[in-house]
Amino acid sequence: MKNVKMYEAGDKMISVIRDNYNILQAMNSFGIYLGFGDKTVDEVCKEQGVDTFTFLTVINYTVNGYEDKLGVDKISIPTLLKYLRASHDYYLDFQLPLIRRELADALDEKDNLARLILKLYDEYAHGVTVHMRYEEKHVFPYVQKLLDGETSDNYDIDTYSKHHNQLDTKLRELKNIIIKYLPADGPHNNKLMATLYDIYNNEEWLHLHCNVENDIFIPVIRHLENQRKQQSVELSAIPGMVKHEGENDPLSQRERDVIVALVQGMSNKEIADHLCISTNTVITHRRNIAKKLQIHSPAGLTIYAIVNKLVSIDQTMQK
Repeated sequence: MKNVKMYEAGDKMISVIRDNYNILQAMNSFGIYLGFGDKTVDEVCKEQGVDTFTFLTVINYTVNGYEDKLGVDKISIPTLLKYLRASHDYYLDFQLPLIRRELADALDEKDNLARLILKLYDEYAHGVTVHMRYEEKHVFPYVQKLLDGETSDNYDIDTYSKHHNQLDTKLRELKNIIIKYLPADGPHNNKLMATLYDIYNNEEWLHLHCNVENDIFIPVIRHLENQRKQQSVELSAIPGMVKHEGENDPLSQRERDVIVALVQGMSNKEIADHLCISTNTVITHRRNIAKKLQIHSPAGLTIYAIVNKLVSIDQTMQK
């Protein structure tokens, strides 16, 4: 049953947990540690380096099914990536092995049906592992490149979305087989009941995890892709900003050297000393650069230098 309350930044974190203890797993994936006393959600998030809006978006969605359609531009993608990666680690490294051990302990592995049940579970675990490892190898690095300003012509988040589906079919089948067909004595029955309880919980967790990716992660990344495409269009519209394929470079090598020095924050005299030319020659080069490119501001030259790979973004940040 959904909790009708929408959690807010001013709510006490302990009250949020009291309302729904399942939030504890999400807190762990966000990297939030216990011991926060009576502090508010916002205070705890800020102290522990978690974006408050992103945390509340995920919590309100998983607890209440609430989607903030207008909040995609407010989500912290690094925070969301951290949450998804940690969720993968929790499920693959802890939950899947734990349930496997519980099943093995509750079943008689000499029994043919028991071996089939373990085989079915192993197939399920393998499918989940392959799916999550794909995201870690391809999807998350793609998103990180988008954050770094890079775009791709042969991959986008919709490609991932088309192949992203629920993974709990085999788990549901396994659960039904245990309930319907597996006889057990008293001690084994207790163990099976406890294992089934964990399977139900993890089935729900995985369902919510997939929904967070579908309803929060994918729309947020689609929004980021649109931003990057718009920025690319705006840059290409600036005269002289990007050279077209087959077009001769309008600048001489010396003029490119002057641009690099300017972007790195050098004065005319420092450029002259650096390139072993006179200050008047530097001024002449700058005049020719402005005429050829129709760019007259330091910021414009910096963008030109980055786009045309004369310098990296890191070099411009060091000046």
